[in-house]
Amino acid sequence: MRAAVSRLAALVLVSFVLDACNSTVTIVGSGFFLAFSTSTIITTQDGAPAALIVTVSGAPTSSTITLVNMPTGMTAQITQPDASGAATIHFVASPNAAPGTYSVQVLCTSGGSNASKDVTIVVAPTAVVSSAVDSSLGINGQLKQFMSTSFQPAEWDYPFFQNHAAIEPAQLNSLGSQHIRIQGISQAVPWKANSNPQVASDWDFTMLDAIVQPVLSVGDHSPEFQIAVAPSFSGLVDSSGHLIVNAANLQLMASYFANLVCYYNKGGFAWGRQTFKSPSAYPITWWGIFNEYNINGLTAAEYVQLYDAVVPAMLAVDPTLKFSALELSDYDYQVGDPRNNLPTFVAATSAGGVNARVDVASTHFYSSCNQQDPDVVLFSTIPGFVSDMQYFRQQLASRPDLANVPVWVTENNVNADYSAANGMSNCNPGQTFVPDTRGTTAFFAAWRPYIFSQLGKAGSQALYHWDYAADTQYSEVDYTTGNKYLSYWVDYTLSQMFPVTPTASPTILALESSDVSSIESLATKNPDGSYVIMITDRAVHSPSDNNGPGDPRTVVVDVTALGKYSSVTQLTLQSDTDLTKGPQPTTLSPSPKLSITLNGYGSTFLHVIP
Repeated sequence: MRAAVSRLAALVLVSFVLDACNSTVTIVGSGFFLAFSTSTIITTQDGAPAALIVTVSGAPTSSTITLVNMPTGMTAQITQPDASGAATIHFVASPNAAPGTYSVQVLCTSGGSNASKDVTIVVAPTAVVSSAVDSSLGINGQLKQFMSTSFQPAEWDYPFFQNHAAIEPAQLNSLGSQHIRIQGISQAVPWKANSNPQVASDWDFTMLDAIVQPVLSVGDHSPEFQIAVAPSFSGLVDSSGHLIVNAANLQLMASYFANLVCYYNKGGFAWGRQTFKSPSAYPITWWGIFNEYNINGLTAAEYVQLYDAVVPAMLAVDPTLKFSALELSDYDYQVGDPRNNLPTFVAATSAGGVNARVDVASTHFYSSCNQQDPDVVLFSTIPGFVSDMQYFRQQLASRPDLANVPVWVTENNVNADYSAANGMSNCNPGQTFVPDTRGTTAFFAAWRPYIFSQLGKAGSQALYHWDYAADTQYSEVDYTTGNKYLSYWVDYTLSQMFPVTPTASPTILALESSDVSSIESLATKNPDGSYVIMITDRAVHSPSDNNGPGDPRTVVVDVTALGKYSSVTQLTLQSDTDLTKGPQPTTLSPSPKLSITLNGYGSTFLHVIP
C-alpha cells in the first residue's frame, strides 16, 4: 500500500514540476501526456473555426478526447487521435458567445487513465470595415467633429501660465485644440463697477488676460470667448448672481458686450480718461453668449431677449463676429433637458423665437454629478447624449435659417460635481466632496473615445474638454505641477487620428461590429487617403466597479475591403500608457485581419497606409 501511494505521489509531483516550467505537458494518472500546438486559441463571434492540434503520446490504448467547461455559445468539432496520436479540435464561437477569456479543459481518456490540460479560449468580437462611406452618419458621411479644450479664468486659477512658463503654453499648443473656450467668471469678470462719473478703476482685465493672452498666442489663434455671467452690480443681478432681465439691464449688457469686442478687436475703448486695449494683435472672432442660462435663473424666453439685445450691439462694433448660442446645461434631465428650451429658441421670430444671427448652437454633457455612481451608470448616459444631439439638429432644421447651424458640445467630462465652500459635494450636500478620478484614469481612455465616436456619428461638430488645467477630476494637465494626465493624451490622439479642419475632414466608413455592448468601433478615411480604425474597450468588469479596471478584450478587425496596403501602425491608450511620452506607435504586419488586445478600459487606433 505504501508503494502504491509513493508511485501516485511521484506522478503528481511530475505534473506540478512540468506545469511550473511552462511545459505543454500535463500528466494525470497512468503516465501518458498531451501536447498542444498553442496555449491560447482566439475564436471570433462570426463563427470562423479556430484549430487546436493535440498530440497524444504514451497512451496505453486508443484514446478519446472530450472537453470540459465549454463556454455558453461555443461548440467544438473534434477529430479524435489517429494512430500517430494526432488530434484536431476546431472551436467555433457563435454570435451569442460572450466576449472574454475562458479556460477549457482538454481531457484525454485511454485504457481507464486520463491526461488533461487547460487551453485558454478567447472569444473575440469582430469589426468588419467597409470601403464604402456611410452617408447616414455624421454630416452626410463626414466626421466634422473637432477637439478642443477650455479655461475658466478666475481668482483660483489665473496664474497658471505664469506658474508654468517653462512648459506652457507649449503643451497647450501641442494639443492642437481649435477655438479654445475661455469662460471668465467671479473676479475675472473685467467690469468691476459702473461708477457715475466713470473712473478707470471700473475695469480691470489683469486676471482675465492672464489666461486670454497666452491662449491667443497658440493653435488657430481663434478662441471662443464665452461671456458667461453678468457683472455683479446691484440691480443688474439678484442675490444669487443671476441676471435680472428688464429693458435697462439689457441695454447695460449690450454695452458691456460691445466694450469687450472693442477691447479685443477694435483698438480698445475709453473709460474714465483711460483707454483699455488688448495687447494682442489677434482679434477674437468667436463669442459665446452666456453660460448654462437654463440652470442660472433665466427662462428660455428671457435668454432669447438677452441674445437678441447683445448680438446686434456686438456686430455693430465688428460685423465679422461669429456667435455660439444657448450653451445649455444638459446634465439635469428635468431642468436641463433641451426639450424645455429649444422650442422657444427656434420658434418663428413672430412667436418669440431668436431673431439675431446664430452661427453655432452649443450644449454641455456630463455623465454624473455623483462620484459614487458606478462605471456602468456613467457609460449608460451616452445614448442619452446622442438622443439630445439628434434633437438639437432636428429642432434647428425646423427653421430654414437655422437648418445648417452646427451643434457644438462645448463642455464635456465625466462628473459635473465640485466642492462647496464647506468641503461638501455641491450636488450631494450630505456627502464630502471627493474628486472623481475617472476623469484622468484608464476609464477616461474608454469613456471619451466612446463619446467622441457616438456624438461624431450623430452629427456633433465640436467636442470640448472641461477643463484644461485643474485636478484629477477635470483636467488634461495638473494645475499645480503642469504634468500631463492620461486625458491629455486621449484628447491629443483623437485630434491627431481624426484631423478636422475648416476645409477638410474624414469620411465615416460603414462598419459591422459583432459586439456593440462593450466595444465601440469607428472607421474613417482621412483626406490624405489613409484609414483610421478606432477600437474602444468599455467592458465593465463588475457592475459595482467605480473606477474599475475594465475587462480585457481581444477584437479581430477585418480590413479586407480596404485592399492591399503598405503598412499599419497601432497606438494604444490604456492603464500603462506613459504619461510623459504618450502612446508610442508600434508596427503591425499587414494582414486582412488584425487581432488587437486591450488589457481593460482603453482604446487602440490602427492607422492604415495604402
